[in-house]
Amino acid sequence: MTAEEKTTIIVATSNSNKAREFAALLPGVYVLPMPEGIVLPEETGTTFEENARLKAWSVRDQMLDSAGSQLLETPAPSGKVWVMADDSGIEIYALGGAPGIYSARYAGEDASDTDNVDKLLLELKGRDDRGARFVCVIVCVSAAGEELVAHGYFEGTIAGAPRGGPALAYDPVFIPWRKS
Repeated sequence: MTAEEKTTIIVATSNSNKAREFAALLPGVYVLPMPEGIVLPEETGTTFEENARLKAWSVRDQMLDSAGSQLLETPAPSGKVWVMADDSGIEIYALGGAPGIYSARYAGEDASDTDNVDKLLLELKGRDDRGARFVCVIVCVSAAGEELVAHGYFEGTIAGAPRGGPALAYDPVFIPWRKS
């Protein structure tokens, strides 16, 4: 594959580290952050897939509106150019899938990761069923309107208390299931 045929992915997120994380996972692909001036939509979906789709299409449409299809064709004029968005969170089986799409704001709009974990542990107090899974859905859309969707799941259980030092979101209480 020549440089002109290389796929480009524009990551639809305000998280500046996410484009770098995806670039490390996708060697051979141009991975670019979302251009300045693009505004992410409010996440009004009822599923991870709906929220990822809202973000991907909104960013794609804004890019087309602001610069036409030429913007979505650079830097890979012969390769495919995609806008990629994700939505992710944790689902707890005993809580009917909560916090789910509300994972980042489970204890409130301005809650910290610690606040969210504390609320989760309080709701699970005294329960034996602590099964959980991390969920991530990625939606990619092209300038031509093609769409790709991927779902990923990581099964585990919730510990009775946080372990280890500072970590991201629910990591201090999530224990992955080990397959034998």
